[in-house]
Amino acid sequence: MILLTAHRRENFGQPLREIFSAVRALVERYPDLRVVYPVHPNPNVQSMAHAMLGGHERIELCAPLDYFEFVAVMRNAFFVLTDSGGIQEEAPALAKPVLVLREQTERPEAVEIGVARLVGTRQSDIFNAASRLLDDASAYAEMAQGASPYGDGHAAARIVELLRKEMPA
Repeated sequence: MILLTAHRRENFGQPLREIFSAVRALVERYPDLRVVYPVHPNPNVQSMAHAMLGGHERIELCAPLDYFEFVAVMRNAFFVLTDSGGIQEEAPALAKPVLVLREQTERPEAVEIGVARLVGTRQSDIFNAASRLLDDASAYAEMAQGASPYGDGHAAARIVELLRKEMPA
């Protein structure tokens, strides 16, 4: 199962069409592949998502998920296709490769350490990058490191400890 999120304003129109064409081509090429797409409520996204992806038995278009449901889906995904900045941060911590559906990102750290790849919005580039993860176990393993370049998850504990030391009882 692949998790898809696509909602950025910069991708409205032709870029979104390219993204959805790539997803459709992937499920046609890989008969065991399923895609889960919590569709953003923006009408520019909704209408195109339903027109291009709706009705396919292995593409699940659903309403946006609450955070815990979303993390559960992300945890079960083989990899993530996304234009979301936050998911670029979270998915690598779950050892999920991320293919970033943008031409540039303000979060280059995951790309720099190899757990995310900037693939853009061209149908062929998305299809080729996703196919490589599906077909090449070593390429997948390189990206599924379970690394987070954004910290170790213990910042809150360190802050509490510092506050205890600095603040009178």
